[in-house]
Amino acid sequence: MGSSLDTRLRSELNQFKSDGVYKSLNHLDSPQDSRVIMEGHGEVIILSSNNYLGLANTREVIQGGQDALAQYGAGTSSVRFICGTFTIHRDLEQALAKFVGTESSLTFVSCWNANEGVCPTLLGANDIVISDQLNHASIIDSIRLAKALTKCASAVYRHSDMADLEDKLRESQDRRTRLIFTDGIFSMEGDIAKLPDIVELARKYDAIVAVDDSHATGVLGKSGRGSAEHLGVFGEIDIITSTLGKALGGAAGGFVAASAEVCDYLTQRSRPQLFSNALPCTVAGSALAAVKYLENHPELVSTLHDNAAYFRKRLLELGFKPIEGDTPIIPVILGETSKAIQMSNMLLDAGVFVTGFGYPVVPKGEARVRCQVSAGHSQEDLDHALSAFEKVGKTLDLI
Repeated sequence: MGSSLDTRLRSELNQFKSDGVYKSLNHLDSPQDSRVIMEGHGEVIILSSNNYLGLANTREVIQGGQDALAQYGAGTSSVRFICGTFTIHRDLEQALAKFVGTESSLTFVSCWNANEGVCPTLLGANDIVISDQLNHASIIDSIRLAKALTKCASAVYRHSDMADLEDKLRESQDRRTRLIFTDGIFSMEGDIAKLPDIVELARKYDAIVAVDDSHATGVLGKSGRGSAEHLGVFGEIDIITSTLGKALGGAAGGFVAASAEVCDYLTQRSRPQLFSNALPCTVAGSALAAVKYLENHPELVSTLHDNAAYFRKRLLELGFKPIEGDTPIIPVILGETSKAIQMSNMLLDAGVFVTGFGYPVVPKGEARVRCQVSAGHSQEDLDHALSAFEKVGKTLDLI
């Protein structure tokens, strides 16, 4: 039995399976770490997590969440302005602003919600948002929502093409506000936005720069403060959005960091803020502990990049062709989606969990397995994973 909708969806799901693009969830029975216990597979090495600094299972981070739970309870039970907000949310927001180099910050239940709150709240019919071609889906949906609700204009510039960005800025000089929105690290490619050039163009055309630094916070820069620190423009980015669900503890949550005026206006008018509960206290506590831990252990960032450089170099030596880059995101392009899924499945059978991505997440013909290295990986972890890559690669005639 079932509705006509169920029947249609069942048919489409069966087609996903026959096409080799069906995604299955793997269940973990241990904390997220460099090695985990996965149901049906035993111990496996994780090469597909955003747990870049290995903090998701660090004692101090766990303790921060436990302490917050004990002091504040499970949560606010409503939105912050209605029922009151906890002091730990304020403490976290102050710490995040200081960490990423802005005057203020405001937390959201996810970075998706943070991005969703930016464009529809800050832009109106006289404004325009100019977006990189490869921006994350959350930025794209934020722009779509803003266009529908506030009738702002939008433009897309070719990926990291500064001449095209300047053309778009030049064409929009009659707009009240010109907002340039870009990822810091582009998650599927692993490359870094040209922030110094973008900042220079923004100054030339009186534009605002917004950067989603979700894959760069805790990852780039000498002390892990993000793409702006890495590229020498720390403190010069107008709006930074990012996540607490990757390097900063790995739980959930996101934030917007900007001027006091921007954050206050988002508090007053951002719908994801106005109609959602505050972060769970456990998340606020663990994220705050993660920020403090990173500030006291900047060597984690060096370890992360040493591991990534080693893994990338060894993949090349084995005959694979990972996309060049300076980040711990190391995509290995395979072509067809079914090939990426097949390699991912075979690697899992060999004790390595790395996800295959295909269309529509990436363009057709550019399917890949995306390796993500962590500071928590040991030399033994990486060498074991590389042995699995060599074995599977030869079996599939990829090397």
